[in-house]
Amino acid sequence: MPKSKVRKKASYTPPADRRTAVKVKPAGPSHPLYVTIMLGIMVLGLAWLVVNYIAGDKIPFMTDLGNWNFAIGFALMIAGLLMTMRWR
Repeated sequence: MPKSKVRKKASYTPPADRRTAVKVKPAGPSHPLYVTIMLGIMVLGLAWLVVNYIAGDKIPFMTDLGNWNFAIGFALMIAGLLMTMRWR
């Protein structure tokens, strides 16, 4: 049986002209007001839940909201936690 021919593959080299250098501006620290608002939103969400548990049945608008009080409190805390991702 005859031997098959061996094919040589050229190794792939990416084209050099497509890479351009991009300068990245270094990010500085966050503004102190950002940190204050971030922590304030988290504490406000926690306070909303605590007030709901302690005196939710005595506050008229909290009674009207019912179980939505949990959604409001947790949404505020999650918004504060999401803000921590942009904190430098």
